[in-house]
Amino acid sequence: MKHPHLFTMERPVNGIEPDTFANPSAFQPLPAPTGKPPFHLDIKTIISPAAYNALARSKKIIFQTAGDTGGVHNPADQQIVADHMEWEFDKQQPANSPSFFYHLGDIVYYFGKASGYSTQFYEPYKFYPAPIVGIPGNHDGNVDPTDPTRPKSLAAFMRLFCSEFPMIAPESLADDALRTTMVQPNPYWTFVTPVANMIGLYTNVPGGGEVGADQKKWFISELKAANKERDSKALIVALHHPPYSMDGDIGASSKMQQLLDDSFAKAAAVPDIVLSGHVHNYQRFTRTMGNRQLPYIVAGAGGYWHLHGITVQGKPVIKPPVKSSFKDVVFEKYSEDRHGFLTIEIDMGKKELTGKYMTVPRSQESWKAPSVLFDSFTVDLAKNKVK
Repeated sequence: MKHPHLFTMERPVNGIEPDTFANPSAFQPLPAPTGKPPFHLDIKTIISPAAYNALARSKKIIFQTAGDTGGVHNPADQQIVADHMEWEFDKQQPANSPSFFYHLGDIVYYFGKASGYSTQFYEPYKFYPAPIVGIPGNHDGNVDPTDPTRPKSLAAFMRLFCSEFPMIAPESLADDALRTTMVQPNPYWTFVTPVANMIGLYTNVPGGGEVGADQKKWFISELKAANKERDSKALIVALHHPPYSMDGDIGASSKMQQLLDDSFAKAAAVPDIVLSGHVHNYQRFTRTMGNRQLPYIVAGAGGYWHLHGITVQGKPVIKPPVKSSFKDVVFEKYSEDRHGFLTIEIDMGKKELTGKYMTVPRSQESWKAPSVLFDSFTVDLAKNKVK
């Protein structure tokens, strides 16, 4: 099956021969950071002092996460997910509401253009009541080789997510969605909260992802630093390309498996959970590493119209959990036919990280039907076990 997002150059475009274009799937140079190393953003700078103090006192945080949201062909799918995410906010008890939405990449299809942000980002989340942060995906970093302006990779993402100061962007004004730009310091960065450190990698454009030497060095350093706070904070790693996947469209990334394993070994640090997107469905894996269990999550059904099916050795999986083809990895659960989002709660008082994956109605069903709890899991942060 030839997907519309896979660009092939078979004939001259605008009179320009194909070999004059950079390969749109090649590794793209990273833009200059807007912040200073080690590229940290403290949550206290983007939420109210009262909300921050509440997090610090309770030692608990809730956030939502999903990737691959851009509603480029069927905006309804993305809007339904966004609506149901909003409905999780408890106006009567704000402490039970998410503090932010962490995006796992592919915000705008297919080439990360600024023109796509109005309809694929600002409009769908017009009423989302919390900050939205995240990492870019391959489509956010991809560059349209037919665009005569020849924009640089991640140009729109940097302006709208890595702004030097918060401002109202023209893309937001177009739909009266008055969300200010985010002030992340870099495409790869660490989100600092009183309850968790979230290290976000940018895995670039090539198939399977690619991370340069400078980013890998930074990643190892951040793992080491965050590991020193493990008594008081959980450690989360997020990246767009999934190390593990059983889908039949894109598949797992052996490059990301190797990157993470090498970095964990060199840092002598292993996170409590690994989050990814890119594959358009939900999958949960449990990897056994010595005496600990590490969940790997794919949450890439955030709104893009084309969902990906699941296969194991070319055959549909019927009844997980099943032992996967990956060493020491169990395939626990999957959802391939509905969009959805993951809500994570970290309670450092209880030393627990809990995940709940919610599926939402399809566009042909009643949009007001409630979301459905599809999967739940708990990580015992003291024993490093998943239950």
